[in-house]
Formats: sequence, structure tokens, C-alpha cells
Amino acid sequence: MEAGGAEDDLAVTDAVSALDAEGRPVRTTRRFPLFTRDTARPEGGGVAASRDAPAPARQWPMLTVLSLVGLGLLLTALDVFRVGLLLIGAALLAGAVLRFVLPGVGMLAVRSRFTDIVTYGVLGLSIVVLALMVQPRPWLEIPFLKDTLHFTVDQ
Repeated sequence: MEAGGAEDDLAVTDAVSALDAEGRPVRTTRRFPLFTRDTARPEGGGVAASRDAPAPARQWPMLTVLSLVGLGLLLTALDVFRVGLLLIGAALLAGAVLRFVLPGVGMLAVRSRFTDIVTYGVLGLSIVVLALMVQPRPWLEIPFLKDTLHFTVDQ
């Protein structure tokens, strides 16, 4: 290699890439860099209010869902478990609705809009249904479920 040649002008841009013969960065290891600079933001990763609003106001959808979940956990801890679990499920369903309706939901957006809506919706609906079926004295009884359980266990 000559001193002062074209190779001296080439620089490695990060710790995990080197330059090939044509000067293009090539990954030399499978290890990821500590700080990612080129990752795309989530689809709804913006703020829910204007940038000059205080931080809590910009994240009101996430704070709403978290507050409802926190209240539901408190009620569950205070032995009002069915109401607490229903509130937790309703909070997740509200998160799905907020993610569907609002263009910017701040940190409530984790993945794509579709994935967030399906995840929040399925988890919320599952928690609500299970809370309605909890013993003793369930509020919701599914008749074929008992028969299915007896059929699988009695064999």
C-alpha cells in the first residue's frame, strides 16, 4: 500500500464494518453496534400533541392506558379482582382503539399499526373474557367449554 494513496482517504464508519476493494462498507462481524443510527422510527412513533406541549401532554394516550392498568392492578390487589381485571382488559382495548383512531399516539406505538391493534385487542379481549369466567360465580358461562373439558379429561 502506498503512503498518501487513495486508501488513506477511506475511513471505516463504524466498528462493525470495513471497506472492500471498491470502497463500500462490508460487515465483518455479526455483532451489532452499540448505538444504532439508521433504524426507522415506528410508524406512529411521533408525539400525540404539539412539540411545545409539556412531555406528559405529548404522551397522553400511553399515560391514559398505563393509568387505567395501574388502577386495575390496585383494585386487583385490594381483592376486587374481577373489576380490576376488567379494567385492565378495557385499558388494553382502549389502547387498541386509540392506536386505530389517532394518527400519532406517542410511545403507545410499538410496532406497525396493524400489529399494535391486533396485539392490544387480543390481549384485552382475552383478559376481559377470562375475568368474566373467573370462579366463584362466573358472570359468563360458556356451555360447551365444560363438556370439552370433561371430554378431554375423562378419556
